[in-house]
Amino acid sequence: MRIAVVTLFPQMLREAMAHGVIGRALERGVVEVGYVDPRDFTSDVHRTVDDRPYGGGPGMVLKVGPLRDALRAARAALPAGTRSVYLGADGMRFEQSKARAARDWPGLILVAGRYEGVDERFIESEIDEQWSIGDYVLTGGELPALVVIDAIARLLPGTLGSAESAIEESFSDGLVDWPQYTRPPSVDGREVPAVLASGDHAAIRRWRLQQALGRTWLRRPDLLERRGVSVEERALLDEFKRAHAARRAQDG
Repeated sequence: MRIAVVTLFPQMLREAMAHGVIGRALERGVVEVGYVDPRDFTSDVHRTVDDRPYGGGPGMVLKVGPLRDALRAARAALPAGTRSVYLGADGMRFEQSKARAARDWPGLILVAGRYEGVDERFIESEIDEQWSIGDYVLTGGELPALVVIDAIARLLPGTLGSAESAIEESFSDGLVDWPQYTRPPSVDGREVPAVLASGDHAAIRRWRLQQALGRTWLRRPDLLERRGVSVEERALLDEFKRAHAARRAQDG
């Protein structure tokens, strides 16, 4: 997949993505990431990309001209059907479902906002979607761009060591992940659940599903409300709730 990021700080992204799984995916050519700096599309000596907001107020707003020219340059280098996304706090929540959808796009342009935001006319004329990684404000869109690229890249064949890793992980089925354990079997008196060492794959599947359902109920009930549960899952979740209530009662 080919991705371009329109950003005032390309080096910030280059350095962050030079390591780990994403770094290896870039080396293998599983994903290609390019950078376009709006400053390169200015004509004044100061390379001005922002100006004061109309109506007054603090901060500066990114201008249409440099952003538009930068985005169009990025689009010209990417396949037909490439979609453009502006990253800002007022966008739609970026979730796993969006990562899966974007994985299949021919190309993706991410526009990293800065300062007080960007001129709305740029969004109206050039942007297909607006995404937010959470209900908080950051100093710029570079960190969200890294989050989006990481989430999409790990879904591409060849990024992870095992194809199953991208399937059997949090949110792949609308649930958070089940607890994970490794050796040694005992740490400070805390034992690995016996079922995981039993070799009974059906029992392991059932335990993992129950734990994922239970954790989602405890931590992200909104996901369960949207997803729904099957008859089997309802029985497993009810069993988890009873055990959870019993532990709380025992702990006082």
